[in-house]
Amino acid sequence: MPDDLQSQFEQASLDITRLGHRPDNDTLLRIYALYKQGAEGDVHGDKPGFFDFVGTAKYEAWATLRGTTREQAMRDYIALVRALGASGFV
Repeated sequence: MPDDLQSQFEQASLDITRLGHRPDNDTLLRIYALYKQGAEGDVHGDKPGFFDFVGTAKYEAWATLRGTTREQAMRDYIALVRALGASGFV
């Protein structure tokens, strides 16, 4: 994986914390899923229990990216952070 992509990914993960507004829940799940896929690859571990609504939503969002390469997830994550106007990219 190119170092430049890794450093952009790490910078985007810092920049997203400085976002001037809170994205909607669907966007937050997309951010989470892309970050996890880029950082760890395909979803792993047990799916959270039925009453863990947030955990289940996160798990399922990440699971939808199964098979996406880490590099592509990183690129998509960086693009999403940029599109949201995170401070380091505007």
